[in-house]
Amino acid sequence: MSAFYQGSLVPLAVLVWPLLVGLVPVVPRWRARAVRVLPLAPLPALGFAMAGAPGELFLPDLMLGVHLAAVPGATLFLAMTALVWTVAGWHAALTLRAGPQAGIFAGFWCLTLAGNLGVFLAGDVVTFYLAFAAVSLAAWFLVVHDRTAKALAAGRLYITLAVLGEAALLVGLMIGAAAADDLRISSVREALSDAPMGQLGLAALVVGFGIKAGMVPLHLWLPVAHPAAPVPGSAVLSGAIVKAGLIGMVLFLPQLSGWQDVLIVLGLVGGFGAALWGLTQRNPKAVLAYSPVSQMGLLLVLVGTGSGGVAYYALHHGLAKGALFLGVGVLIAAATRQQRRAVLVVAGIVALSVAGLPPAGGALAKLAAKDGLPAVLVLALTLSGVTTTLVLGWFLVRLAQLEARPEPRHLWRGLFAGCMVLAALALVLPWVLWEQASALPLHYPLRSVNLLAGFWPVLLGIGCVALVCWRNPPALQPGDMLALLPERGMVVGPKQGAEGRLRRGATARYRRMALRALLRSRRADIPLQPWPRAGLVLFAGALALAALIGRPG
Repeated sequence: MSAFYQGSLVPLAVLVWPLLVGLVPVVPRWRARAVRVLPLAPLPALGFAMAGAPGELFLPDLMLGVHLAAVPGATLFLAMTALVWTVAGWHAALTLRAGPQAGIFAGFWCLTLAGNLGVFLAGDVVTFYLAFAAVSLAAWFLVVHDRTAKALAAGRLYITLAVLGEAALLVGLMIGAAAADDLRISSVREALSDAPMGQLGLAALVVGFGIKAGMVPLHLWLPVAHPAAPVPGSAVLSGAIVKAGLIGMVLFLPQLSGWQDVLIVLGLVGGFGAALWGLTQRNPKAVLAYSPVSQMGLLLVLVGTGSGGVAYYALHHGLAKGALFLGVGVLIAAATRQQRRAVLVVAGIVALSVAGLPPAGGALAKLAAKDGLPAVLVLALTLSGVTTTLVLGWFLVRLAQLEARPEPRHLWRGLFAGCMVLAALALVLPWVLWEQASALPLHYPLRSVNLLAGFWPVLLGIGCVALVCWRNPPALQPGDMLALLPERGMVVGPKQGAEGRLRRGATARYRRMALRALLRSRRADIPLQPWPRAGLVLFAGALALAALIGRPG
Protein backbone atom coordinates (compact mmCIF):
# COMPACT_ATOMS: atom_id res chain seq x y z
CA MET A 1 0.00 0.00 0.00
CA SER A 2 1.38 3.39 -0.99
CA ALA A 3 2.18 5.99 1.66
CA PHE A 4 0.29 8.46 -0.47
CA TYR A 5 -3.01 6.70 0.08
CA GLN A 6 -4.61 4.14 2.35
CA GLY A 7 -7.45 1.88 1.28
CA SER A 8 -9.05 1.35 -2.12
CA LEU A 9 -8.73 3.68 -5.11
CA VAL A 10 -12.12 2.63 -6.48
CA PRO A 11 -14.12 5.48 -4.84
CA LEU A 12 -11.64 7.96 -6.28
CA ALA A 13 -11.99 6.42 -9.75
CA VAL A 14 -15.76 6.88 -9.52
CA LEU A 15 -15.22 10.64 -9.13
CA VAL A 16 -12.26 11.04 -11.48
CA TRP A 17 -13.83 9.27 -14.46
CA PRO A 18 -16.56 11.91 -15.08
CA LEU A 19 -13.89 14.61 -14.88
CA LEU A 20 -11.83 12.79 -17.50
CA VAL A 21 -14.88 12.47 -19.75
CA GLY A 22 -15.45 16.19 -19.19
CA LEU A 23 -12.05 16.87 -20.79
CA VAL A 24 -13.23 15.57 -24.17
CA PRO A 25 -14.26 19.10 -25.32
CA VAL A 26 -10.67 20.24 -24.78
CA VAL A 27 -9.77 18.48 -28.03
CA PRO A 28 -10.94 20.90 -30.76
CA ARG A 29 -12.03 18.24 -33.25
CA TRP A 30 -14.20 16.53 -30.59
CA ARG A 31 -15.68 19.67 -29.03
CA ALA A 32 -18.72 20.10 -31.24
CA ARG A 33 -19.94 16.55 -30.63
CA ALA A 34 -18.75 16.08 -27.06
CA VAL A 35 -22.28 15.45 -25.80
CA ARG A 36 -22.14 12.02 -27.42
CA VAL A 37 -19.91 10.70 -24.62
CA LEU A 38 -22.13 11.89 -21.76
CA PRO A 39 -23.88 8.52 -21.22
CA LEU A 40 -20.47 7.02 -20.40
CA ALA A 41 -19.65 9.39 -17.52
CA PRO A 42 -21.83 7.81 -14.77
CA LEU A 43 -21.17 4.14 -15.63
CA PRO A 44 -18.37 3.49 -13.06
CA ALA A 45 -20.61 4.95 -10.35
CA LEU A 46 -23.43 2.62 -11.40
CA GLY A 47 -21.15 -0.39 -11.23
CA PHE A 48 -19.79 0.77 -7.87
CA ALA A 49 -23.33 1.07 -6.50
CA MET A 50 -24.35 -2.34 -7.83
CA ALA A 51 -21.32 -3.82 -6.06
CA GLY A 52 -22.53 -2.34 -2.76
CA ALA A 53 -20.22 0.72 -2.74
CA PRO A 54 -17.30 -1.22 -1.19
CA GLY A 55 -14.08 0.19 0.20
CA GLU A 56 -12.90 3.55 1.44
CA LEU A 57 -9.91 5.75 0.73
CA PHE A 58 -7.68 8.06 2.78
CA LEU A 59 -5.43 10.60 1.06
CA PRO A 60 -3.69 12.25 4.01
CA ASP A 61 -1.47 14.54 1.92
CA LEU A 62 -4.18 15.87 -0.41
CA MET A 63 -5.71 19.20 0.71
CA LEU A 64 -6.39 18.80 4.45
CA GLY A 65 -6.74 15.04 4.17
CA VAL A 66 -9.34 13.49 1.86
CA HIS A 67 -11.56 10.69 3.10
CA LEU A 68 -13.86 8.92 0.64
CA ALA A 69 -16.36 6.38 1.95
CA ALA A 70 -19.97 5.51 1.30
CA VAL A 71 -22.37 7.61 3.38
CA PRO A 72 -25.54 6.06 4.91
CA GLY A 73 -27.80 4.95 2.07
CA ALA A 74 -25.05 5.62 -0.48
CA THR A 75 -25.79 2.49 -2.49
CA LEU A 76 -29.34 3.63 -3.27
CA PHE A 77 -28.38 7.28 -3.75
CA LEU A 78 -25.49 6.41 -6.07
CA ALA A 79 -27.54 3.94 -8.08
CA MET A 80 -30.36 6.40 -8.60
CA THR A 81 -27.99 9.25 -9.44
CA ALA A 82 -26.00 7.19 -11.94
CA LEU A 83 -29.14 5.87 -13.64
CA VAL A 84 -30.74 9.30 -14.01
CA TRP A 85 -27.52 10.88 -15.31
CA THR A 86 -26.92 8.01 -17.74
CA VAL A 87 -30.36 8.18 -19.34
CA ALA A 88 -30.41 11.99 -19.30
CA GLY A 89 -26.95 11.95 -20.93
CA TRP A 90 -28.35 9.64 -23.61
CA HIS A 91 -31.20 12.10 -24.16
CA ALA A 92 -28.70 15.00 -24.41
CA ALA A 93 -26.54 13.08 -26.89
CA LEU A 94 -29.57 12.61 -29.16
CA THR A 95 -31.17 16.04 -28.92
CA LEU A 96 -28.58 18.77 -28.30
CA ARG A 97 -27.19 20.46 -31.37
CA ALA A 98 -23.55 20.03 -32.24
CA GLY A 99 -21.41 23.14 -31.88
CA PRO A 100 -19.20 25.09 -29.44
CA GLN A 101 -22.01 25.35 -26.87
CA ALA A 102 -22.29 21.57 -26.86
CA GLY A 103 -18.68 21.36 -25.68
CA ILE A 104 -19.32 23.82 -22.85
CA PHE A 105 -22.45 21.93 -21.85
CA ALA A 106 -20.62 18.58 -21.85
CA GLY A 107 -17.73 19.85 -19.74
CA PHE A 108 -19.87 21.36 -17.02
CA TRP A 109 -22.31 18.46 -17.20
CA CYS A 110 -19.49 16.14 -16.17
CA LEU A 111 -18.24 18.51 -13.46
CA THR A 112 -21.75 18.72 -12.01
CA LEU A 113 -22.04 14.93 -12.14
CA ALA A 114 -18.74 14.49 -10.28
CA GLY A 115 -19.97 16.84 -7.56
CA ASN A 116 -23.31 15.05 -7.38
CA LEU A 117 -21.55 11.73 -6.84
CA GLY A 118 -19.03 13.26 -4.47
CA VAL A 119 -21.55 14.31 -1.84
CA PHE A 120 -22.48 10.63 -1.41
CA LEU A 121 -18.84 9.57 -0.97
CA ALA A 122 -17.33 12.38 1.13
CA GLY A 123 -16.19 11.45 4.61
CA ASP A 124 -14.71 14.83 5.57
CA VAL A 125 -16.13 18.35 5.44
CA VAL A 126 -13.57 19.76 2.97
CA THR A 127 -14.27 17.08 0.38
CA PHE A 128 -18.00 17.42 0.97
CA TYR A 129 -17.90 21.18 0.55
CA LEU A 130 -15.91 20.98 -2.69
CA ALA A 131 -18.29 18.35 -4.09
CA PHE A 132 -21.32 20.38 -3.03
CA ALA A 133 -19.87 23.52 -4.61
CA ALA A 134 -19.24 21.65 -7.86
CA VAL A 135 -22.77 20.27 -8.12
CA SER A 136 -24.26 23.61 -7.09
CA LEU A 137 -22.29 26.17 -9.09
CA ALA A 138 -21.49 24.16 -12.23
CA ALA A 139 -25.19 23.38 -12.71
CA TRP A 140 -25.68 27.05 -13.67
CA PHE A 141 -24.36 26.17 -17.13
CA LEU A 142 -27.09 23.55 -17.49
CA VAL A 143 -29.75 26.15 -16.70
CA VAL A 144 -28.52 28.85 -19.12
CA HIS A 145 -27.49 26.56 -21.98
CA ASP A 146 -30.04 27.94 -24.45
CA ARG A 147 -28.82 31.53 -23.82
CA THR A 148 -32.34 32.97 -24.21
CA ALA A 149 -33.45 35.94 -22.11
CA LYS A 150 -35.63 33.58 -20.08
CA ALA A 151 -32.76 31.15 -19.50
CA LEU A 152 -30.34 33.93 -18.49
CA ALA A 153 -32.88 35.42 -16.09
CA ALA A 154 -33.48 32.00 -14.55
CA GLY A 155 -29.72 31.48 -14.33
CA ARG A 156 -29.37 34.81 -12.52
CA LEU A 157 -31.84 33.71 -9.87
CA TYR A 158 -30.24 30.27 -9.64
CA ILE A 159 -26.69 31.55 -9.15
CA THR A 160 -27.86 34.15 -6.62
CA LEU A 161 -29.39 31.48 -4.42
CA ALA A 162 -26.49 29.11 -5.08
CA VAL A 163 -23.95 31.68 -3.84
CA LEU A 164 -26.12 32.38 -0.81
CA GLY A 165 -26.33 28.66 -0.11
CA GLU A 166 -22.59 28.16 -0.47
CA ALA A 167 -21.88 31.03 1.92
CA ALA A 168 -24.31 29.67 4.49
CA LEU A 169 -22.89 26.17 4.12
CA LEU A 170 -19.33 27.43 4.58
CA VAL A 171 -20.27 29.25 7.78
CA GLY A 172 -22.03 26.20 9.19
CA LEU A 173 -19.21 23.81 8.35
CA MET A 174 -16.54 26.13 9.76
CA ILE A 175 -18.43 26.48 13.04
CA GLY A 176 -18.82 22.71 13.25
CA ALA A 177 -15.20 21.97 12.33
CA ALA A 178 -13.91 24.53 14.84
CA ALA A 179 -16.05 23.02 17.60
CA ALA A 180 -15.04 19.45 16.74
CA ASP A 181 -11.37 20.26 16.09
CA ASP A 182 -11.71 17.58 13.45
CA LEU A 183 -12.72 17.44 9.78
CA ARG A 184 -14.58 14.13 9.79
CA ILE A 185 -18.28 14.55 9.08
CA SER A 186 -19.27 12.32 12.02
CA SER A 187 -17.23 14.47 14.42
CA VAL A 188 -18.67 17.74 13.08
CA ARG A 189 -22.19 16.38 13.37
CA GLU A 190 -21.68 15.43 17.02
CA ALA A 191 -20.03 18.75 17.90
CA LEU A 192 -22.66 21.02 16.34
CA SER A 193 -25.40 20.33 18.87
CA ASP A 194 -23.27 21.44 21.86
CA ALA A 195 -20.98 24.02 20.21
CA PRO A 196 -21.09 27.62 21.55
CA MET A 197 -22.33 28.84 18.17
CA GLY A 198 -23.89 25.53 17.27
CA GLN A 199 -27.41 26.85 16.68
CA LEU A 200 -26.09 29.49 14.30
CA GLY A 201 -24.12 26.79 12.49
CA LEU A 202 -27.16 24.52 12.26
CA ALA A 203 -29.30 27.39 10.97
CA ALA A 204 -26.68 28.13 8.29
CA LEU A 205 -26.58 24.47 7.27
CA VAL A 206 -30.37 24.29 7.04
CA VAL A 207 -30.31 27.34 4.73
CA GLY A 208 -27.46 26.01 2.59
CA PHE A 209 -28.89 22.53 2.21
CA GLY A 210 -32.48 23.77 2.07
CA ILE A 211 -31.80 25.90 -1.01
CA LYS A 212 -30.40 22.92 -2.91
CA ALA A 213 -33.13 20.56 -1.67
CA GLY A 214 -35.91 22.92 -2.72
CA MET A 215 -37.17 23.43 0.84
CA VAL A 216 -39.94 26.01 1.19
CA PRO A 217 -39.40 28.99 1.29
CA LEU A 218 -35.94 28.54 -0.30
CA HIS A 219 -37.26 26.65 -3.32
CA LEU A 220 -37.68 29.63 -5.67
CA TRP A 221 -35.04 28.55 -8.17
CA LEU A 222 -36.72 25.23 -8.99
CA PRO A 223 -39.91 26.42 -10.76
CA VAL A 224 -37.94 29.13 -12.58
CA ALA A 225 -34.93 27.05 -13.67
CA HIS A 226 -36.80 23.96 -14.87
CA PRO A 227 -38.78 25.62 -17.70
CA ALA A 228 -35.62 27.42 -18.89
CA ALA A 229 -33.20 24.49 -18.84
CA PRO A 230 -33.02 21.94 -21.66
CA VAL A 231 -34.95 18.74 -20.93
CA PRO A 232 -31.89 16.64 -19.93
CA GLY A 233 -30.83 19.40 -17.54
CA SER A 234 -34.29 19.50 -15.97
CA ALA A 235 -34.20 15.72 -15.50
CA VAL A 236 -30.95 15.75 -13.52
CA LEU A 237 -31.87 18.91 -11.60
CA SER A 238 -35.11 17.36 -10.40
CA GLY A 239 -34.12 13.73 -10.11
CA ALA A 240 -30.57 13.84 -8.77
CA ILE A 241 -29.12 17.25 -7.99
CA VAL A 242 -31.70 18.20 -5.34
CA LYS A 243 -30.63 15.07 -3.43
CA ALA A 244 -27.31 16.79 -2.65
CA GLY A 245 -29.17 19.06 -0.24
CA LEU A 246 -31.09 16.11 1.16
CA ILE A 247 -27.99 14.03 1.94
CA GLY A 248 -26.40 17.09 3.53
CA MET A 249 -29.22 17.30 6.05
CA VAL A 250 -29.02 13.57 6.71
CA LEU A 251 -25.28 13.76 7.35
CA PHE A 252 -24.91 16.98 9.33
CA LEU A 253 -28.08 17.64 11.31
CA PRO A 254 -27.88 15.83 14.66
CA GLN A 255 -31.02 14.39 16.18
CA LEU A 256 -32.56 16.29 19.09
CA SER A 257 -30.92 19.50 17.93
CA GLY A 258 -34.20 21.43 17.86
CA TRP A 259 -34.31 21.68 14.06
CA GLN A 260 -36.23 18.47 13.46
CA ASP A 261 -39.59 20.13 14.15
CA VAL A 262 -38.66 22.96 11.76
CA LEU A 263 -37.93 20.47 8.99
CA ILE A 264 -41.20 18.63 9.61
CA VAL A 265 -43.29 21.81 9.52
CA LEU A 266 -41.57 23.27 6.46
CA GLY A 267 -41.66 19.86 4.79
CA LEU A 268 -45.42 19.59 5.27
CA VAL A 269 -45.94 23.14 4.00
CA GLY A 270 -43.93 22.30 0.89
CA GLY A 271 -45.48 18.87 0.51
CA PHE A 272 -49.00 20.25 0.21
CA GLY A 273 -48.55 23.92 -0.71
CA ALA A 274 -46.17 23.42 -3.64
CA ALA A 275 -48.45 20.82 -5.21
CA LEU A 276 -51.40 23.21 -5.06
CA TRP A 277 -49.39 26.12 -6.45
CA GLY A 278 -48.42 23.97 -9.40
CA LEU A 279 -52.02 24.26 -10.58
CA THR A 280 -51.37 27.91 -11.45
CA GLN A 281 -48.83 26.97 -14.15
CA ARG A 282 -49.41 26.30 -17.84
CA ASN A 283 -45.99 25.13 -19.02
CA PRO A 284 -45.87 21.38 -18.23
CA LYS A 285 -42.25 21.66 -17.10
CA ALA A 286 -43.22 24.45 -14.70
CA VAL A 287 -46.10 22.34 -13.35
CA LEU A 288 -43.76 19.41 -12.93
CA ALA A 289 -41.17 21.63 -11.22
CA TYR A 290 -43.53 22.11 -8.27
CA SER A 291 -43.87 18.36 -7.83
CA PRO A 292 -40.21 17.92 -6.73
CA VAL A 293 -40.70 20.75 -4.23
CA SER A 294 -43.69 18.83 -2.89
CA GLN A 295 -41.96 15.45 -2.82
CA MET A 296 -38.77 16.87 -1.33
CA GLY A 297 -40.96 18.39 1.37
CA LEU A 298 -42.16 14.90 2.26
CA LEU A 299 -38.56 13.67 2.27
CA LEU A 300 -37.63 16.48 4.68
CA VAL A 301 -40.39 15.26 6.97
CA LEU A 302 -38.68 11.87 6.98
CA VAL A 303 -35.32 13.51 7.71
CA GLY A 304 -36.89 15.42 10.59
CA THR A 305 -38.31 12.24 12.10
CA GLY A 306 -35.08 10.30 11.68
CA SER A 307 -36.76 7.76 9.39
CA GLY A 308 -34.59 5.10 7.84
CA GLY A 309 -36.61 5.17 4.62
CA VAL A 310 -35.12 8.38 3.20
CA ALA A 311 -32.77 6.75 0.67
CA TYR A 312 -35.42 4.24 -0.44
CA TYR A 313 -38.01 6.97 -1.00
CA ALA A 314 -35.42 9.16 -2.75
CA LEU A 315 -34.52 6.28 -5.08
CA HIS A 316 -38.07 6.04 -6.42
CA HIS A 317 -38.55 9.80 -6.53
CA GLY A 318 -35.36 10.39 -8.53
CA LEU A 319 -36.11 7.71 -11.11
CA ALA A 320 -39.75 8.73 -11.51
CA LYS A 321 -39.06 12.47 -11.83
CA GLY A 322 -36.27 11.82 -14.29
CA ALA A 323 -38.67 9.76 -16.42
CA LEU A 324 -41.40 12.42 -16.28
CA PHE A 325 -39.12 15.30 -17.27
CA LEU A 326 -37.58 13.29 -20.10
CA GLY A 327 -41.11 12.41 -21.17
CA VAL A 328 -41.70 16.08 -21.97
CA GLY A 329 -38.86 15.98 -24.49
CA VAL A 330 -40.05 12.66 -25.91
CA LEU A 331 -43.54 14.00 -26.49
CA ILE A 332 -42.19 17.14 -28.18
CA ALA A 333 -40.27 14.86 -30.57
CA ALA A 334 -43.32 12.68 -31.35
CA ALA A 335 -44.42 12.67 -34.98
CA THR A 336 -47.65 10.67 -34.78
CA ARG A 337 -50.69 10.33 -32.53
CA GLN A 338 -49.61 6.83 -31.59
CA GLN A 339 -46.26 8.12 -30.38
CA ARG A 340 -47.89 10.90 -28.36
CA ARG A 341 -50.34 8.42 -26.87
CA ALA A 342 -47.52 6.07 -25.87
CA VAL A 343 -45.69 8.88 -24.06
CA LEU A 344 -48.85 9.97 -22.23
CA VAL A 345 -49.60 6.41 -21.12
CA VAL A 346 -46.09 5.92 -19.72
CA ALA A 347 -46.15 9.34 -18.05
CA GLY A 348 -49.56 8.58 -16.55
CA ILE A 349 -48.39 5.29 -15.07
CA VAL A 350 -45.28 6.90 -13.56
CA ALA A 351 -47.41 9.76 -12.18
CA LEU A 352 -49.73 7.25 -10.47
CA SER A 353 -46.68 5.56 -8.98
CA VAL A 354 -45.43 8.85 -7.53
CA ALA A 355 -48.89 9.42 -6.07
CA GLY A 356 -48.66 6.04 -4.32
CA LEU A 357 -51.09 3.88 -6.29
CA PRO A 358 -50.55 0.16 -5.49
CA PRO A 359 -48.81 -1.96 -6.55
CA ALA A 360 -46.39 0.48 -8.24
CA GLY A 361 -43.02 1.27 -6.70
CA GLY A 362 -44.17 4.58 -5.25
CA ALA A 363 -46.69 2.80 -3.04
CA LEU A 364 -43.86 0.74 -1.53
CA ALA A 365 -41.76 3.85 -0.98
CA LYS A 366 -44.59 5.44 0.99
CA LEU A 367 -45.25 2.30 3.02
CA ALA A 368 -41.58 2.03 3.99
CA ALA A 369 -41.58 5.72 4.93
CA LYS A 370 -44.66 5.34 7.15
CA ASP A 371 -43.11 2.55 9.20
CA GLY A 372 -42.48 3.90 12.70
CA LEU A 373 -43.93 7.39 12.09
CA PRO A 374 -46.46 9.00 14.45
CA ALA A 375 -50.08 8.52 13.40
CA VAL A 376 -50.53 12.17 12.40
CA LEU A 377 -47.60 12.01 9.98
CA VAL A 378 -48.80 8.68 8.59
CA LEU A 379 -52.11 10.41 7.84
CA ALA A 380 -50.26 13.35 6.25
CA LEU A 381 -48.29 11.03 3.94
CA THR A 382 -51.53 9.29 2.98
CA LEU A 383 -53.30 12.59 2.25
CA SER A 384 -50.34 13.77 0.19
CA GLY A 385 -51.45 11.25 -2.39
CA VAL A 386 -54.42 13.50 -3.14
CA THR A 387 -52.35 16.61 -3.86
CA THR A 388 -49.68 14.63 -5.72
CA THR A 389 -52.33 13.10 -7.98
CA LEU A 390 -53.80 16.56 -8.46
CA VAL A 391 -50.61 18.30 -9.57
CA LEU A 392 -49.39 15.40 -11.71
CA GLY A 393 -52.83 15.01 -13.26
CA TRP A 394 -52.69 18.70 -14.17
CA PHE A 395 -49.22 18.10 -15.60
CA LEU A 396 -50.60 15.36 -17.86
CA VAL A 397 -53.38 17.68 -19.02
CA ARG A 398 -50.86 20.37 -19.93
CA LEU A 399 -48.50 17.81 -21.47
CA ALA A 400 -51.25 16.53 -23.77
CA GLN A 401 -51.74 20.08 -25.06
CA LEU A 402 -48.04 20.64 -25.74
CA GLU A 403 -47.17 21.39 -29.35
CA ALA A 404 -44.86 18.86 -30.96
CA ARG A 405 -41.74 19.47 -33.02
CA PRO A 406 -41.45 16.08 -34.76
CA GLU A 407 -38.09 14.38 -35.01
CA PRO A 408 -37.10 11.44 -37.26
CA ARG A 409 -38.73 8.18 -36.19
CA HIS A 410 -35.45 6.50 -35.23
CA LEU A 411 -34.54 9.42 -32.97
CA TRP A 412 -37.91 9.31 -31.21
CA ARG A 413 -37.48 5.61 -30.58
CA GLY A 414 -34.14 6.23 -28.88
CA LEU A 415 -35.62 8.95 -26.67
CA PHE A 416 -38.65 6.86 -25.79
CA ALA A 417 -36.46 3.86 -24.92
CA GLY A 418 -34.47 5.94 -22.43
CA CYS A 419 -37.63 7.28 -20.82
CA MET A 420 -39.03 3.74 -20.61
CA VAL A 421 -35.90 2.50 -18.82
CA LEU A 422 -36.29 5.02 -16.00
CA ALA A 423 -40.05 4.48 -15.84
CA ALA A 424 -39.69 0.70 -15.59
CA LEU A 425 -37.02 1.00 -12.91
CA ALA A 426 -39.19 3.40 -10.89
CA LEU A 427 -42.05 0.88 -10.98
CA VAL A 428 -40.08 -2.32 -10.36
CA LEU A 429 -36.86 -1.54 -8.48
CA PRO A 430 -38.60 -0.74 -5.16
CA TRP A 431 -40.04 -4.29 -5.24
CA VAL A 432 -36.59 -5.76 -5.87
CA LEU A 433 -35.10 -3.80 -2.96
CA TRP A 434 -38.04 -4.08 -0.56
CA GLU A 435 -36.58 -6.69 1.80
CA GLN A 436 -33.23 -4.89 1.81
CA ALA A 437 -34.79 -1.50 2.61
CA SER A 438 -37.57 -2.59 4.97
CA ALA A 439 -37.92 -5.01 7.85
CA LEU A 440 -41.50 -5.72 6.72
CA PRO A 441 -42.35 -8.92 4.80
CA LEU A 442 -42.69 -8.88 1.01
CA HIS A 443 -46.45 -9.50 1.14
CA TYR A 444 -47.03 -6.51 3.44
CA PRO A 445 -47.74 -4.01 0.59
CA LEU A 446 -50.46 -6.34 -0.73
CA ARG A 447 -52.51 -6.39 2.46
CA SER A 448 -56.01 -5.04 1.97
CA VAL A 449 -55.58 -2.17 4.42
CA ASN A 450 -52.47 -0.97 2.59
CA LEU A 451 -54.08 -1.34 -0.83
CA LEU A 452 -57.05 0.72 0.34
CA ALA A 453 -54.77 3.41 1.85
CA GLY A 454 -53.07 3.71 -1.51
CA PHE A 455 -56.17 3.65 -3.72
CA TRP A 456 -58.56 6.16 -2.15
CA PRO A 457 -56.23 9.24 -2.16
CA VAL A 458 -55.47 8.66 -5.86
CA LEU A 459 -59.14 8.25 -6.76
CA LEU A 460 -60.01 11.42 -4.83
CA GLY A 461 -57.15 13.24 -6.54
CA ILE A 462 -58.40 12.20 -9.99
CA GLY A 463 -61.80 13.67 -9.12
CA CYS A 464 -60.07 16.89 -8.09
CA VAL A 465 -58.22 16.98 -11.44
CA ALA A 466 -61.56 16.88 -13.24
CA LEU A 467 -62.79 19.74 -11.08
CA VAL A 468 -59.66 21.80 -11.77
CA CYS A 469 -60.02 21.26 -15.53
CA TRP A 470 -63.61 22.45 -15.29
CA ARG A 471 -62.78 25.54 -13.21
CA ASN A 472 -59.52 26.33 -15.11
CA PRO A 473 -57.41 28.04 -12.37
CA PRO A 474 -55.71 31.38 -13.10
CA ALA A 475 -52.29 31.28 -14.73
CA LEU A 476 -49.42 32.82 -12.74
CA GLN A 477 -45.72 33.17 -13.45
CA PRO A 478 -43.45 30.51 -11.92
CA GLY A 479 -41.65 31.52 -8.78
CA ASP A 480 -44.66 32.11 -6.47
CA MET A 481 -43.13 34.26 -3.70
CA LEU A 482 -41.01 36.17 -6.21
CA ALA A 483 -44.21 38.04 -7.03
CA LEU A 484 -43.84 39.74 -3.64
CA LEU A 485 -40.47 41.25 -4.59
CA PRO A 486 -40.39 44.83 -5.95
CA GLU A 487 -38.27 43.87 -8.97
CA ARG A 488 -39.43 41.13 -11.34
CA GLY A 489 -36.61 41.44 -13.84
CA MET A 490 -34.79 38.62 -12.14
CA VAL A 491 -37.56 36.26 -13.19
CA VAL A 492 -39.22 37.53 -16.33
CA GLY A 493 -36.08 38.66 -18.15
CA PRO A 494 -34.14 41.84 -18.78
CA LYS A 495 -35.97 45.16 -18.61
CA GLN A 496 -36.61 46.94 -21.87
CA GLY A 497 -36.66 50.55 -23.00
CA ALA A 498 -35.46 53.78 -21.36
CA GLU A 499 -36.29 52.61 -17.83
CA GLY A 500 -34.16 49.52 -18.29
CA ARG A 501 -31.20 51.55 -19.64
CA LEU A 502 -31.40 54.01 -16.73
CA ARG A 503 -31.52 51.18 -14.22
CA ARG A 504 -28.59 49.39 -15.83
CA GLY A 505 -26.57 52.63 -15.84
CA ALA A 506 -27.30 53.20 -12.15
CA THR A 507 -26.34 49.62 -11.34
CA ALA A 508 -23.02 50.01 -13.17
CA ARG A 509 -22.24 53.24 -11.25
CA TYR A 510 -22.96 51.52 -7.93
CA ARG A 511 -20.64 48.66 -8.84
CA ARG A 512 -17.80 51.06 -9.79
CA MET A 513 -18.25 52.95 -6.51
CA ALA A 514 -18.12 49.67 -4.59
CA LEU A 515 -14.94 48.63 -6.40
CA ARG A 516 -13.20 51.96 -5.62
CA ALA A 517 -14.19 51.68 -1.95
CA LEU A 518 -12.82 48.14 -1.86
CA LEU A 519 -9.45 49.23 -3.31
CA ARG A 520 -9.16 52.01 -0.73
CA SER A 521 -9.75 49.67 2.20
CA ARG A 522 -7.05 47.09 1.62
CA ARG A 523 -5.93 47.15 5.25
CA ALA A 524 -9.39 47.21 6.77
CA ASP A 525 -9.47 43.42 7.05
CA ILE A 526 -6.78 43.17 9.76
CA PRO A 527 -9.11 43.49 12.80
CA LEU A 528 -11.57 41.09 11.15
CA GLN A 529 -9.21 38.16 10.70
CA PRO A 530 -9.86 36.31 14.03
CA TRP A 531 -12.62 33.69 13.95
CA PRO A 532 -15.66 33.90 14.43
CA ARG A 533 -15.65 37.54 13.28
CA ALA A 534 -14.08 36.49 9.98
CA GLY A 535 -16.82 33.95 9.32
CA LEU A 536 -19.62 36.43 10.00
CA VAL A 537 -18.02 39.05 7.76
CA LEU A 538 -17.55 36.41 5.04
CA PHE A 539 -21.23 35.48 5.28
CA ALA A 540 -22.32 39.13 5.07
CA GLY A 541 -20.04 39.71 2.09
CA ALA A 542 -21.45 36.68 0.30
CA LEU A 543 -24.96 37.99 0.86
CA ALA A 544 -23.98 41.31 -0.70
CA LEU A 545 -22.34 39.54 -3.64
CA ALA A 546 -25.45 37.43 -4.17
CA ALA A 547 -27.59 40.58 -4.19
CA LEU A 548 -25.36 42.20 -6.82
CA ILE A 549 -25.35 39.10 -9.00
CA GLY A 550 -29.11 38.79 -8.73
CA ARG A 551 -29.83 42.31 -9.96
CA PRO A 552 -31.03 42.41 -13.57
CA GLY A 553 -28.23 43.62 -15.81
